[in-house]
Order: sequence, then structure tokens, then C-alpha cells
Amino acid sequence: VQLVESGGGLVQAGGSLRLSCAAYRLTFHDHAIGWFRQAPGKEREGVICVSRMDARVSYADSVKDRFTISTDSAKTTMFLQMNNLKPEDTAVYYCAADYYYSGNGCGDLSEYDYWGQGTQVTVSS
Repeated sequence: VQLVESGGGLVQAGGSLRLSCAAYRLTFHDHAIGWFRQAPGKEREGVICVSRMDARVSYADSVKDRFTISTDSAKTTMFLQMNNLKPEDTAVYYCAADYYYSGNGCGDLSEYDYWGQGTQVTVSS
């Protein structure tokens, strides 16, 4: 199983980016999925996640109303649409998936078996 991310880059504050996470030998059906990020000198944190039980979406307060998560119809690619980006959104972004995690919210990093390699997002002021 492999998750491969793309779409990161440099953008000005107020701009938008869409990240993609393609899954190989896995579909996101019946998986908890989410996006996490790690800024320099900080711990990795959950940004936006979807519950495997009821598809409820959980957001970090800092990204609510700006970031959305979606998948393609085949559920082999997930997307993170990021609008109105801010310099504090600068981080390496990771996608993750897990078949067994059934909690609400993003949960602990250890709950996820599958991770992407990370893609850098830099927002200039």
C-alpha cells in the first residue's frame, strides 16, 4: 500500500492550493482518512479528517471554513482544497488513512497505518 501526494508549492497569502493523495493497492472506502501537517519546530497535527463510521468531517479550528476534504468517485484519490491561505498554514502536509480507527476527529497519529510522503506548502505574506 502506498499513498502519494502532490500539489504542494509556494502561494501568496489569500491564494488557494489543492493537494492530491493517490492510493495504490488501497481504496478509501471504509477507511478513516485525513490530512495532517507539520510546521517547522512543531508537532504534526490533524487538520481535517473524515470518520470511517459516519463520514463526519472534523476540522482544526484554524482551518474551518477555509479547507475542505473530498475523494474521487473511485475513492482512490483524496483531495485537500485550501482557500484563503495564511502564512501560518506553511507546513509539510501529509495524507493518512486507516481501516480500523473508528473515533471522531483526527485522533492520534499512531491510529493511522498508511501515510503519504508529505508535500511542502509555503504561504508568503
